Amino acid sequence: MAVAILLAIGPAAAETIETSARQAYIVDFKTGRVMLEKNADELMVPSSMSKLMTAYLVFEKLKEGSWKMEDMLPVSETAWKRHYKSGGSLMFLDVNSSAKVSDLIRGVIIQSGNDACSVLAEAHSGSEEAFAEVATHRARQLGMMNSTFRNASGWPEPEHLTTAHDLAILARRLISDFPEYFPIYSERDFTHVSGGRPIKQGNRNPLLYGVSGADGLKTGHTEAAGYGLVGTVKRGDRRVIMVINGLKSMKDRAEESARLVEWAFREFENYALFKPGDPVTDAEVWLGDAATVPLVAGERLEVTMPRKSRRDMVVKAVYSGPVAAPIKKGQVVGKLVITAPGVETVELPLAAGADVGKLGLSGRIGAALKHILWGAKG
Repeated sequence: MAVAILLAIGPAAAETIETSARQAYIVDFKTGRVMLEKNADELMVPSSMSKLMTAYLVFEKLKEGSWKMEDMLPVSETAWKRHYKSGGSLMFLDVNSSAKVSDLIRGVIIQSGNDACSVLAEAHSGSEEAFAEVATHRARQLGMMNSTFRNASGWPEPEHLTTAHDLAILARRLISDFPEYFPIYSERDFTHVSGGRPIKQGNRNPLLYGVSGADGLKTGHTEAAGYGLVGTVKRGDRRVIMVINGLKSMKDRAEESARLVEWAFREFENYALFKPGDPVTDAEVWLGDAATVPLVAGERLEVTMPRKSRRDMVVKAVYSGPVAAPIKKGQVVGKLVITAPGVETVELPLAAGADVGKLGLSGRIGAALKHILWGAKG
């Protein structure tokens, strides 16, 4: 049995958008709705966007209490040599010195320091190679099934690969798992003292300087990968996560990331349809001490859809009816099915909103006779 709750009127279609990025993935943080997908599961070089995984593992250490922000970590000659002749981005740590965990984190997030990544990796797992194995294993546990890490910084190695989809999964977990540390991603600059002189570097994330609500996450660039960005923007109660890669220049990355984010907020909206316990409809009851039972939403339902599709949304309560008594409050007896143009079908469990007892013997006999004679139900 299907009961239509809301009906659509008029045609509607979601606007699409093209992007010059080689890979792209835009998703709503709360609902998980994908708004743009281009080669999102294609293996790609993540460059310094890999540092999101390094930060995740460090945040885990902090959250479990085995590390503290004030802890000092040694800068080994191995970690120092690995990067100082490479030409990559650096925090400019001094060899055989030590640095606070809090500074090293900012060296990774804000300054994109490859040297800071190696120091954290060695302290975490004994060596950067061992850290990469831990990172790959943890990535799989997070659902990043196509990611393989070979170092902590994203320095080019043939097997160091991920996907735009996987990076979006990681960004979502960073935001949700570590709200106490995530604000570091919105800091615009950090100064580290090296060799007695302060070295100030700015955050490379272009969204922070021109897009309202931008508060993370990380850029990346290598010759093989092009220019990439894992970015997030929060406006009101809505947050969008975006991953792009393969752009031709810093300028292209800045312009394209801003354009895509604005499109996601302009063309899509989140709609809260039901909260747990909200009444949806009534279902007829068979052989119960009540003729009907209220059906209520079993969980919160919020969907992301194109703004133009909202008026064409159809919501149906689907259940096999009449529902046989006895019925327990909270018992799942059906589902709510939501469809709209340009939106994947969404289903929500429908539960009984009240207890309904079973009729006694005489009541059941009477109901059966009514059904035989007149086709009545209940």
